[in-house]
Amino acid sequence: MFGALVEAGVEATRQAGKYLGQSMRLMVGLPEYDTYLAHMERTHPDQTPMTYEEFFRERQEARYGGKRATCC
Repeated sequence: MFGALVEAGVEATRQAGKYLGQSMRLMVGLPEYDTYLAHMERTHPDQTPMTYEEFFRERQEARYGGKRATCC
């Protein structure tokens, strides 16, 4: 009985750490390539997913406005 509670606590802590890490990466602008791959496999199995480099470039352009040159 006690072992099951400990196991549940460990799993909850692991899950919380996963979500915290994901949130931190998103806050600093690091895209979630693994999440993208899982989504593509689950919902678009007939399509070839982007490489990491393509994915990263696409996310940067989406976040910072593409190829528009900006100056301060």
